[in-house]
Amino acid sequence: MLVEAVVDVRNDPEAIEAAAVRAEAEGYSGVGIPETQHDVFVTLALAARATESVTLQSAIAVAFSRTPMTLAMSANDITLISKGRFELGIGSQVKAHIERRFGMPWSAPAARMEEFISAMRAIWSAFESGERLSFKGEYYSHTLLTEIFSPGPNPYGTPPVLLAAVGPRMVEVAGRVTDGIMCHPMTSKSYLSDAILPTLRDARGGDLTGFTVSMPAFVVLGADEDARSRALAGTRKQIAFYASTPAYKPVLDAHGWGDLHGKLNGLSRRHAWDEMAGLVDDDVVAAFAVGGTPDEVAAGLRERFGGLATRLSLNTPYEADPELVLATAKALRDKS
Repeated sequence: MLVEAVVDVRNDPEAIEAAAVRAEAEGYSGVGIPETQHDVFVTLALAARATESVTLQSAIAVAFSRTPMTLAMSANDITLISKGRFELGIGSQVKAHIERRFGMPWSAPAARMEEFISAMRAIWSAFESGERLSFKGEYYSHTLLTEIFSPGPNPYGTPPVLLAAVGPRMVEVAGRVTDGIMCHPMTSKSYLSDAILPTLRDARGGDLTGFTVSMPAFVVLGADEDARSRALAGTRKQIAFYASTPAYKPVLDAHGWGDLHGKLNGLSRRHAWDEMAGLVDDDVVAAFAVGGTPDEVAAGLRERFGGLATRLSLNTPYEADPELVLATAKALRDKS
């Protein structure tokens, strides 16, 4: 398994650039850059100019806030700036954000996503070949690309496309039309092995050779008992937040915890975050997080995801000691 770094979502663009430089120096194979408070392609451009060898990934770029053309152009530019070190990680986001934050249409997310990716690939093909662009689908239509607006062939080709997916329909899309899947931290070993991977194999005709399975795993790290207690509380609170969202209910259902979603969803509407965390018991935490010393966490992650995921990153929804995170990553690399 490759071990990737994930940039803190609270960082500003220059801090993200510095974090990417640090991750490269620390030996990470890749850096995932999120899109929350800043445009992901601005920060990727900074990171691309400041690094030399590390893979850079949008983790994730919101697809439905853009059109296939705008995303194809941005991805093409970052591929060029990074000299082929870019991977396009995309996701749908959720209806409320697409409609109310971005003011964009939302419908049939899995079907729309499959067409979106197909349209984007058709646009890249037109860049490469110079032939007339002619894509007409149910949701997107792209039929005009004059010479002055086409960047032409990219010497580094087109970037791999990875899709964030949890539910079966979006997982099928990932298997059919992308180069890899970006799992969610709310993914247990059993959900990955019994739900996601079989669906991917079916979608790909049984063969996952060369297909990326990226797993951002919750880890609970702390130098002493107080620090570990804070780390556990932060992880429990983050699990409660995710579990309150309908998109992640299939994972809870697979464990027989579907009723928990309803309770958490109701509390989330009242912003009762502390009360929500209290409903996430130790069994739920243990299904999604691995805790202990760096060596213990590395061993637990290898046992949990070895042979299932091709890449791992460490998700720490609390103020984690960077030295402990790095020690865990090194322990993973040394024995993977």
